[in-house]
Amino acid sequence: MKLRTRLMISFCIIIFMPVTMALAGLYTLHKVLPSLDITYNNRSFEYLTNLPDYRQLVVDATISVLLILFFTAAILIIWTYSGIISRVKQLNKAAENIRDGNLDFTIDTKGHDEISELSESFEAMRKRLQMNAQEKVDAEQEQRMLISNIAHDLKTPITAIKGYSEGILDGVADTPEKQERYVKTIYNKANEMNTLINELTLYSNIDTNKIPYNFRKLNVRDYFMDCMEELEMDLDNQHVHLTFYNYVDDQTEIIADPEQLSRVIHNIIGNSIKYMRAEEASLIQMRIKDVGDFIQVEIEDNGRGIANKDLPYIFDRFYRADASRNSAAGGSGIGLSIVKKIIEDHGGKIWATSKENVGTVMYFVLRKYQEVPNE
Repeated sequence: MKLRTRLMISFCIIIFMPVTMALAGLYTLHKVLPSLDITYNNRSFEYLTNLPDYRQLVVDATISVLLILFFTAAILIIWTYSGIISRVKQLNKAAENIRDGNLDFTIDTKGHDEISELSESFEAMRKRLQMNAQEKVDAEQEQRMLISNIAHDLKTPITAIKGYSEGILDGVADTPEKQERYVKTIYNKANEMNTLINELTLYSNIDTNKIPYNFRKLNVRDYFMDCMEELEMDLDNQHVHLTFYNYVDDQTEIIADPEQLSRVIHNIIGNSIKYMRAEEASLIQMRIKDVGDFIQVEIEDNGRGIANKDLPYIFDRFYRADASRNSAAGGSGIGLSIVKKIIEDHGGKIWATSKENVGTVMYFVLRKYQEVPNE
């Protein structure tokens, strides 16, 4: 019951109770006077008031009214107090728990009065604080995991750079061919470090929604052909065969950030290369298809594949199907989460299919650019 309703009922009872008692007294007096067979006038009233029975009647009536009013007030006070104090105590206990940082409790929100509404607000605040606390714990866990991953993955190229540099300084690379091979290795390892640092920078921008986008109109065929030409040289050096198939019209265009879209392609292909099978010739195919209002990009490899239990989580931050940090694949574990974020920010969608020891296909779709006719 609403507090206002309780107070209104109490007010009405307190106001109307004396009136009811007075009317009852008058009614009783009206019944008593005829039995006394007294004609009412001033002298008879003076006589009446001196009668012992009348005085006792007035005293009894007054005491009865006072007792009734006293007990009525007491009942109303207890009724109002009991309906409020227990809920106030609960809210006070909840405030103390929140003050002490204990958010693992619930607040009873049953009822339709003002205290229940306040309890609902307290419970919503508690849930929000609990959610924020959990998000903070998760963020701290992610930060620790990121630092651990980056530290581990930086250690590998740094060790290689140090080793090959010492080889050059100590004269181990005693032929021009060896020196060239050592220098190329140092250069490649330095590029790996640069990639890791760029991922770390982009990760921090993702967390604050500050990825710098420069959207513009791109011809699909020309853009992806340029990407393939850029990738072919690097992949040839890694003995990976890349093929490209374009099934969209030559005039098809999209609105995209060329730099960030290139990052998506490089991250996906880089991830494929990490998990190639040593016993098989490494193959990667890229296909661009027309699917109505969208273009669909498919990047297929013949690598180790992904287990069905791991497939739903590959776009989660830091998730790695190969959890061992001794894996030669390395990686910070945020590459595919960055890819997903960029594609979604372009208004697209990304997903994957895979079979173990057969390979993986990454799919993403982007909306076509369409001219809006002037009316």
